Amino acid sequence: MAKVLLLTDCSKLQGIQAQTVANFFLAFEAQLSIIPVINKIDLKNADPERVEKQIEKMFDIPRSDCVRISAKFGTNVERVLQEVITKIPPPKTERISPLKALLFDSTFDHYRGVVANIALFGGEVTRGHRIVSAHTGKSYEVNEVGILTPEELPADKLYAGQVGYLIAGMKEVKEAQIGDTLYLQKQPVKPMPGFKSAKPMVFAGMFPVDQSEYNNLKSALEKLTLNDSSVTVHRDSSAALGAGWRLGFLGLLHLEVFNQRLEQEYNASVIMTSPTVPYKAILSSHKLIKEYGEKEITIVNPAEFPDKSQVLEYLEPMVLGTIISPDEFMSKILSLCQSRRGIQKSLVYIDDHRIMLKYLFPLNEIVVDFYDGLKSMSSGYASFDYEDAGYQSADLVKMDILLNGRPVEELVTIAHREKAYPVGKAICERLRESIPRQLFEIAIQAAIGSKVLARETVKAYRKNVLAKCYGGDITRKMKLLKRQAEGKKKMRKIGNVEVPKDAFISVLKRTPDK
Repeated sequence: MAKVLLLTDCSKLQGIQAQTVANFFLAFEAQLSIIPVINKIDLKNADPERVEKQIEKMFDIPRSDCVRISAKFGTNVERVLQEVITKIPPPKTERISPLKALLFDSTFDHYRGVVANIALFGGEVTRGHRIVSAHTGKSYEVNEVGILTPEELPADKLYAGQVGYLIAGMKEVKEAQIGDTLYLQKQPVKPMPGFKSAKPMVFAGMFPVDQSEYNNLKSALEKLTLNDSSVTVHRDSSAALGAGWRLGFLGLLHLEVFNQRLEQEYNASVIMTSPTVPYKAILSSHKLIKEYGEKEITIVNPAEFPDKSQVLEYLEPMVLGTIISPDEFMSKILSLCQSRRGIQKSLVYIDDHRIMLKYLFPLNEIVVDFYDGLKSMSSGYASFDYEDAGYQSADLVKMDILLNGRPVEELVTIAHREKAYPVGKAICERLRESIPRQLFEIAIQAAIGSKVLARETVKAYRKNVLAKCYGGDITRKMKLLKRQAEGKKKMRKIGNVEVPKDAFISVLKRTPDK
């Protein structure tokens, strides 16, 4: 049985975090034996005994199995290495069996193509061998193999029990999916269990600030995605923002890191729209089923959200969230979770002062600013982690934003019916502050179908037509005001409302809970 190290911080402010719990259960489900390691025992506020009690209570691991270390000063590190040597068995080698290699990582080299890191569970591989990917079914000729020391060191061959790298002319990282199995073309084997393709869970539109920078941004995107196969890229366009792309990411952190790399490494200035999640719809219209070729469709772009009359049921992605926090912040956290349509699954005290909460959340409710709000109300002490929990039926609506009765496609929003009014009102208020005044009045409305939920008005510039009237009959003043009102009414019908890019950016960014 393979083993892993479970590393925990023993400072009084840290201890077991939500990520620790999530990683433990991943290892537990994979039937891995765990060596608990408690770090930072050199700190003045270190409390390793408290963390040992937490580990024993949460994971049912005896306190005697915990190894206390200080990575900073090297205290007890040799004991960890000894535990690894004594408790982790050597790999079972089957050199006479056919090649069976697990691909666990990959990078892109501009001169050699994809460099795949592999662990061999059977057989051997050498230069000139013809190998096949179990996932894609593509075959490749091996150009180079070697071991990692940690630098790449070419070797004549790799055999069962070894970990090394392989170069076989793969041109894109997408061809080297993590978890894939490689085997010899003439000796197919059963793929390693547990392989799942990376599935994007957060989508956002990306547009250049200046359309003249489109080609430069396209080049930067191509270079970045060479080393990140989990990002999906589709061409997109907008009447207001111009040509761009709709990108899919594994999560919000993935999106933020990708955006930062674009700015720092390629000096690219981009407009990133508010992140959305992939919804699903079960179609009832035979015409739509024939058009899409399937009854259940995935909706990535809110503008393509089908009408309720054509749908049997809408589905939204759900996640199981784990929150660990000092108990003094419990009431605030419970209130935050409730406001995000969370369903409480459990509440457990892991020691005298710390609680662990498990909640079922709609992904859309936590993807943007939930973590910021949680950290803010817990003075930074709460930790949060979540895992995919499938899809669940939901009462979703497509909300249009209208300017003088004309819909703005870029601002279409998918919302839960219960939260449609506050979401629509917030968008209208931000638009009112962002759109410059015109010579005519601008009505900003949030509507579901023909029903208007919220409205804000941008007042018109008004010329004082009565300035030349001093004294005289009131009927003359009334005639001038009536003529002005008719002119503004006519202007409003034919006037075109220009929405500046700054307005789109301010509206597409959600504001945190107050």
